[in-house]
Amino acid sequence: MELREWYRIDTGLRRWDGTGHRRSDPHSALVPPPRIRENDGFDPDHSALWYLIASAPLLAWPGRFQSESLAYWGWLARAPYLLFGMLLGASVWYVARRLYGNAGGFVALVLYCFSPGIIRATAVWSAEPEIGALWGAFGAIFTGIAVAHTLYAPREVVLWNWRRILLLGISFALAVGSQFSLIVLALVALAFMLYLAPTRRGAAAMIWLAAFGLAGVLILAAYFFHPHEFWQALRHATWFGITWQTFGMSGAYRELLVQLGQNCPALVLALPVAVITYAIWPRTRYFGNTGPLFVAMLCLVLGFASPHYQGLGFQLVSLPFMFVFVSGISADLFESRHRSLALACAFGLLTAYAIWSLSELARVRDHTGLPSLAERHIRLSI
Repeated sequence: MELREWYRIDTGLRRWDGTGHRRSDPHSALVPPPRIRENDGFDPDHSALWYLIASAPLLAWPGRFQSESLAYWGWLARAPYLLFGMLLGASVWYVARRLYGNAGGFVALVLYCFSPGIIRATAVWSAEPEIGALWGAFGAIFTGIAVAHTLYAPREVVLWNWRRILLLGISFALAVGSQFSLIVLALVALAFMLYLAPTRRGAAAMIWLAAFGLAGVLILAAYFFHPHEFWQALRHATWFGITWQTFGMSGAYRELLVQLGQNCPALVLALPVAVITYAIWPRTRYFGNTGPLFVAMLCLVLGFASPHYQGLGFQLVSLPFMFVFVSGISADLFESRHRSLALACAFGLLTAYAIWSLSELARVRDHTGLPSLAERHIRLSI
């Protein structure tokens, strides 16, 4: 895992330098991963933005970097992902609270904060740094929804929404720049915008195009405005690594359940209950619940059908949307005639979940020799 992190940081430093001069160890012989070597030297999954983010904090560090001392200064390279994790947690809480009230925001925040998958991605512990892609994807969907709801106001729509256009463009750039295959969520955001503003679809499409164009400019900037390199990166990108044979493999379904339990054990119980409640109780079937459920299920299906690297990203992206969906169903149950039972079950589950996660985190030891979820995905891609 350290070799992959060192390669990511070294590549980013080379890009920042732009002159061929290396600020890292001049004697290190870094070999690109097979998926890059076999793709004419281009990363099929990530844009240059992914590498620039990984190495940006090190620009303020004087001197050279050596791979042997990664354990001492590596925390600085992981600082952006800690920031992304905090911002994503705040976004999950804010969205859930706006949609479902304080109770819904609390449920979503607890599910997020104690999720082993989120903790691994934020700490970049035995995992690739995908937390930026999660925040970008989450922001793309809910910023698009927020923009659609503002289109009914009697103002000049494009000029009035310039802040949201900027935020939407940054979300698109962060999501797609961190993993090319997440471009599908930009299309989902457009579909939501057109659905929520049926009488202003022209304005919604214009805003989406403006934000998507801005995202393209931001990703081009990550290539320092070299259009040929940018085009070659897009041409060598793997947009969808779907393997349809996966749907006929019984072991793949068990693996999906295991991975869900690894990423968030509470969802193994809470998600089926929430889906059943959504199916049998008409009161819960409104867009505030349907939207997150649709995105979560779409990401789970795409992650299941992509057994290589893209699958890891899609499965992680589904988590914050599942947290929001479960919190929405919980808030609905808290307002029903079964309020006391729902509160007791939710409190018991979240308390046990938090205690379990903290106890496991306190006694983490890397003595098992078992590969992590991220390492299994990367091995498959190799």
